[in-house]
Amino acid sequence: MAGGVGARFWPMSRQNHPKQFIDILGTGETLIQSTFRRFTSICPAENIYIVTNEMYKKQVLDQLPVNEEQVLCEPARRNTAPCIAYANYRILQRNPEANIVVAPSDHIILKEDVFTEVITAALKSTSENDWLLTLGIRPSRPDTGYGYIQYDDSQGCESDQRVKKVKTFTEKPQLEMATQFLASGDFLWNSGIFIWKLKTILAAFNKHLPEVDHLFRAGIGKYASADEDAFIHQTYSICKSISIDYGVMEKADNVYVLASDFGWSDLGTWGSLYDTRPKNEQGNAVVGHNVMLYNSTNCIVNMPKDKLVVLQGLDDYIVVEDKGILLVCRKGDEQQIRQFVNDVLIEKGEKYI
Repeated sequence: MAGGVGARFWPMSRQNHPKQFIDILGTGETLIQSTFRRFTSICPAENIYIVTNEMYKKQVLDQLPVNEEQVLCEPARRNTAPCIAYANYRILQRNPEANIVVAPSDHIILKEDVFTEVITAALKSTSENDWLLTLGIRPSRPDTGYGYIQYDDSQGCESDQRVKKVKTFTEKPQLEMATQFLASGDFLWNSGIFIWKLKTILAAFNKHLPEVDHLFRAGIGKYASADEDAFIHQTYSICKSISIDYGVMEKADNVYVLASDFGWSDLGTWGSLYDTRPKNEQGNAVVGHNVMLYNSTNCIVNMPKDKLVVLQGLDDYIVVEDKGILLVCRKGDEQQIRQFVNDVLIEKGEKYI
């Protein structure tokens, strides 16, 4: 899934060049390139489909060694359920027996060998069971920016003790509740990575989200043909916007979670990037060759390489400049960045977002 805007990573992530197409980590790979490479150790490259907004098609083809048939272009943003439904029916035409991994294109995975093992184990579990399986991350702190999954420790998989039946999903709780979740020991972060057989997810859509499933089912015979583009444009013009979590996962009774730890971050905010970056003795994570810090601690600073920047007296701040836009924001207030972007759009126009 590669169609998001990544507004909370503004100003680096812009509407016409969002974060999945940026080398945010300074590794020489963009996030989508890292994700693609990671999955080529699990399945053949020709079996990887990228669902993105049609405005990003060229960027996908420029950055990844795929052909046009592998890039599914959405004409409008409708959240994750329609995105997955579209891919379901394209895959159905090619392989009705498919076993599928659904993954965002912009996550960080630091322990790639562990990730490969986890995905391989998950695919084995779903091949043997009609489960909707999600990967849960063992929480290290009461983070309010993540969704949480509560599991039933008494119900699981005999062959893999990491797999447990899901009891509840909770979206981005308040700090007090997140602290209670952590203390209880039976909650995991929701990674947004899903594994299932095609037959299982199609049955779940038909049962829990039929109004979306029927729209895309009507295109059988048109996928991968000259009629697909017109059909998809018509379908997205009437399809509602809904997440797979709310539309299917929270309603189904065959949902399981595989508890794992592979150095994951959804890289949703500057604060989550700060957590993954190396830091100096003062706790500052700095990208930029000419950044000078005085009496400043626990900051994340991201500057163009030729920009001389002198900062004094800051603690726990985000300082980012990109293409003529400077953002200075307390890390603790980073959830307001979405509001900043909306305000900039209204007051200054689209050129800045």
